[in-house]
Parts: sequence; structure tokens; C-alpha cells
Amino acid sequence: MEDKLNKLKKWFANKEGVLVAFSGGVDSALLLKVAQDVLGNKVLAVTANSPLNTPEEKEGAVSVAREIGAEHLVVELNDLENPQVSSNPPDRCYYCKKARFEAMLKLAEEKGLEVVVDGSNIDDLNDYRPGLKAVKELGIASPLEEVGFNKEEIRGVAKELGLSVWDKPSEPCLATRIPFDTEITKEKLVRVIKAERYLKYTLGLSQVRVRDHNGLARIEVEKKDLEKILTRRDEVTKLLLEEGFYYVTLDLEGYRTGSMNKVGGEI
Repeated sequence: MEDKLNKLKKWFANKEGVLVAFSGGVDSALLLKVAQDVLGNKVLAVTANSPLNTPEEKEGAVSVAREIGAEHLVVELNDLENPQVSSNPPDRCYYCKKARFEAMLKLAEEKGLEVVVDGSNIDDLNDYRPGLKAVKELGIASPLEEVGFNKEEIRGVAKELGLSVWDKPSEPCLATRIPFDTEITKEKLVRVIKAERYLKYTLGLSQVRVRDHNGLARIEVEKKDLEKILTRRDEVTKLLLEEGFYYVTLDLEGYRTGSMNKVGGEI
């Protein structure tokens, strides 16, 4: 990992200025930390805030950028205004990422920054991520991927560097809670946010997904936490019904990434 960290530092060493697409997660935090250490005030972190992201994500990004000491901007975007996103086709992520990175490229040009970078790593290449196509098409650089970092190594280096988010769970955008080819609306996203917030903070669960299948809530938690949901099932059911779900279910397979990648989100 030390060798890869040195390579990452060298990657930034000859850059005239860098805009870091910054979510506040461990990948972009490591990227921002190293860029800041190497380039100082020639680095700008930019966070896209949208209905597809929770308020906690924006707050976390602001906090971590402050922790690192980097200049940070939050750009307000409404991805739902793009019908290629709100209609939620299987390649939705491509259109969303394309629009976001086009905005960041424009901002980088205005600020005189040479390159826009994102936190993709080599593990992302093994998942269904149509957004990576937009990254490559637009010439967005992915230094962690180029150097060969995987997720486990990123967490290890982030811990060594003292980043508070080194063990932060992944937080994919809220659109991943809605089945493909089902319209994404603000109403659906709000009820998902409220349901997940309750399960995380009231029940103390770290990994939670509430998938919204046209009003049927499918709760995913780690298998070790299934019993926590079952012992409080009446409370959980009451709250989710009050938030607008029609049915409440618990997925016995437990939390897993990519469970909505089936076309149509069939269950």
C-alpha cells in the first residue's frame, strides 16, 4: 500500500490544478487528502447536492473537506429534471454522471484547474456501473484506479492517514432504491430517506437499504441484524406505513450491493 500511495502522490505532483469530485466517502476523501498534501491551494473539492442524495451526505462532505483543510464548494443540481434520469432506465447512472461531470468540467475550466478527478477504484470495474462510461467519455481521471487501489487498500491507507471516514459504509445514490424503468419521484425519495434514517439512528443499524417497489418496502440489513428488525417489527411496520408505503417486507437474503441491477427490479 505504501508503494501505491507514493505512486498516487506522484500522479498529482505535476498537475497545475485539480478539481476533486467529492462525495465525502472514503474513496474521494483519500483522493482529496493526497491531492491537498501534494498541491495545496491548487485543489478544489466539489460536491453535487441533489434530491438523489441525502442531507446527511452533504453535511458529511462539508465536514470531511473541513477536516482535510481543502477548499470546498457544494453545487446544487436537480437530477430529476432530466427525464433520462427520472424515468430510471437501466443506464440511468450514465446520464446522471454525464450531466454532473459536464458541470464540473465547466467549473474546472472557469477556475483554471487542469483536470477533474473521481474516486473510482479497481473494484468498481467488477460491478454494473454505467456511470463509468460517462467518466471515460468525458476524460475524467480516476487516479485510484490507475494506480491499482482496491477498496480494502483505500480503507487501510485512509486509516493510516487519520481520515475519520476510513470505515464509513458506502452510500450509493437514492436512485438505487427504485426499480429500473419505474419513475423516480421526490415523494418516493423522501419516504426512503425517512425510513432509512429511522432504521439507522433509532435501531442503530449501519448498513440499511429500503428498496421501494411501487409502494412495497423491501428492507435490506446485514444478516446479523435481521433479528433486530423482527423483534421490533410492529414498530418498524407502523412507521413505514405512516411514511406512505403500502406493504413492508424484510429481505431474508440480507444487505447486498447490486440487488436492484435486475432489469425492472423484479422481486
